[in-house]
Amino acid sequence: MALLRWASTVVVLGAIAGGVYYTMHSGTAPDGATQGRHARNGGFGGPVAVVAKPAETADVPVYFEGVGSVKALNTATIRAQVDGRLLSVNFKEGQDVKKGDLLAKIDPVTYQAQLDQAIAKKALDEALLANTKHDLERFQKVGTLAISQQQIDTQVALIKQQEAQVKADVASIENAQAILDYTTIVAPFDGRTGIRLVDEGNLVHANDTAGIVVITQVQPITAIFTLPQQDLPALATAIQAGPMTAQALSTDSQTELDVGLLKVIDNQVDQQTGTIKLKAEFPNEKRQLWPGQFVNVRLLVDTLKGVTVAPTEAVQRGPDGTYVFVVSSDNTVEMRNVKISRQDEKYAVIAEGVKPGETVVTSGFARLKDGSTVSVSDGTSPPPDTKPQHHKKSFDRKKSASADANGLTAPPASATEAALVTGSTSADGKQSGKHRQHRDNGQSP
Repeated sequence: MALLRWASTVVVLGAIAGGVYYTMHSGTAPDGATQGRHARNGGFGGPVAVVAKPAETADVPVYFEGVGSVKALNTATIRAQVDGRLLSVNFKEGQDVKKGDLLAKIDPVTYQAQLDQAIAKKALDEALLANTKHDLERFQKVGTLAISQQQIDTQVALIKQQEAQVKADVASIENAQAILDYTTIVAPFDGRTGIRLVDEGNLVHANDTAGIVVITQVQPITAIFTLPQQDLPALATAIQAGPMTAQALSTDSQTELDVGLLKVIDNQVDQQTGTIKLKAEFPNEKRQLWPGQFVNVRLLVDTLKGVTVAPTEAVQRGPDGTYVFVVSSDNTVEMRNVKISRQDEKYAVIAEGVKPGETVVTSGFARLKDGSTVSVSDGTSPPPDTKPQHHKKSFDRKKSASADANGLTAPPASATEAALVTGSTSADGKQSGKHRQHRDNGQSP
């Protein structure tokens, strides 16, 4: 059994070795010169098709980007300040309102009566005060010959008491008037109403927590976002130079929603997250920002003037750091180490290694190596056909040899391909049948 197992192992290893040898030599070119040229160009016998773009000089903006949420500039829950029946709701849901616009009306009958009572009480006290003043005048004309000085002093004190009472009545009237005014509910600022929270005809109370409606001011609007505390030095320097531009972006950072200004940097860092809050204000003229909406906020911190930039996809990373493939004038590439100062999803700022005007490879790195010959395309048009033809020739030779071994003569390649494409036969159909008969008999037609 051991001998049989050993023999089986030898047979399997021999089959594997034969397959590897056949794979390595099946596409070998007939002459050694061609084989050497193929080896130099990646083993496929032709230039490597790549996409390349030139490095350029440009002014590159430096952005800090953070995740945040939109917050209304002002938000108010409109609640009743007095108890009563809701007589009318004078707004539509989602309506834009101005400061002072009527929103709702509460039954004012009870509070109007309280105001009338306060006004009547003031009139009564004013009449008493007037009578007391007349008595004092008479006492002063008569003098101490008819009455005592104590009576005169008492009358003066009584006048002061009644004057104080009249002032209290005035305060009561103002209080009653204020309560009566609470029955008319108006908008506290310009904004937009939300969904109505109570219907007309219901009883409302001063301690209701739900309220009648929520108004938010959406023009302008703010966004609160966070940045790492490491960005604080650059933020402090940039804000001293003047207002900083902020861009509100969609959550995928592909769509610009609005442009505004940075308003404030928070006065402390969140120790749990190591971030700092910032607040930007946007005009929101197109109303693409809505309270509670999640957005990305991009803050313009600086602009690098006249730097060398290349497409980000051109920058590769290896054990020795970052590098790019630079296309030479003879269509060969040079692998060159570079130093990247800044990089985003579109461009990389190259501090060292590449000069403006040099062409760098942006796609087609699979077969690329230092010194390879390339066929360059700009990405808008397909590169020239660099597919080698020796594989097809080798296949044709093998097919011919196989046909000769079986006593058959293979038809021309063009005829075979035409039949595959069109599916046609000869004009009378006999030739096809004849060929089919000979093939069935294993004979040449």
